[in-house]
Formats: sequence, C-alpha cells, structure tokens
Amino acid sequence: MKKIGLLFIAVLLISCQAKVKKEDLNKLNGYWEIKQVKLADGEKKDYKVNETIDYFELKENAGFRQKVMPQFDGKFRTNGIKENVKILEKENNFVIEYNTNYGKWLEEIIELADSTLVLKNKDNLEYTYKKFKPFSFK
Repeated sequence: MKKIGLLFIAVLLISCQAKVKKEDLNKLNGYWEIKQVKLADGEKKDYKVNETIDYFELKENAGFRQKVMPQFDGKFRTNGIKENVKILEKENNFVIEYNTNYGKWLEEIIELADSTLVLKNKDNLEYTYKKFKPFSFK
C-alpha cells in the first residue's frame, strides 16, 4: 500500500511541474552554471565546481550562447566562440535551436524559473542548471 502512495505522490509532483510559458523565456538571459546531468538510464552526475558556465543573450527569441570562465575579479574570460540560438515553439513546448559552423541541434526547455533551468536533448540527457552567483570573498 505504501508503494502505491509513493507512486501517486511521484506522479502528482511530475504532473504539477510548471509548464514553460512564453513570458518566462526572457529568464533564460544571463549566466547559468551546470548543477546536474541526468543520463537516459536515470543515473545522475552532480557538479560541485565548474570552470566554465553558459551565458545566454537573447532578444526576441534569438541570440547566442557562449561558454565563459568566471574570474576572481568578477569578470569573465571566453574563447570568443558563440553558438547562435533561437527559441522555437514545437508541440506546445519550447525548444532551443543551436546553430554553429559544425552542426545544428535542439534542446527542449523542461523548466525555466528565476534560478533553475532544465534542458533535455535528443539522447534524453537532462541538464539542470542554476543561476550563476559571482565569487565573493566577504
């Protein structure tokens, strides 16, 4: 009986997950730090420290993503490579379309809030990000 109750709670939590809305898409702008990757088999890999973070800059659902390296002085270093991105609506969900000289791919936006971003790719890898907070020595 307890297993049925736990299953019901799990289904309820999953079904209650907030659907990404068009007006939330501007929350994607800014610096995002990878927190966890969930593999297709359900295994999870946690990230405690990241040398690079993702920076998104979008205007009217188009822009770029760039890998940056935070510095102790509050600035960021980058290699200058930017991935062009567009936000598309597909089957009542929002996806990010990435486009570079080397390829084109999509990631579905599973969750997007002020401090949380969850993306899922075609291989069912689920990437959970948190908003990056600059270093502080205070």
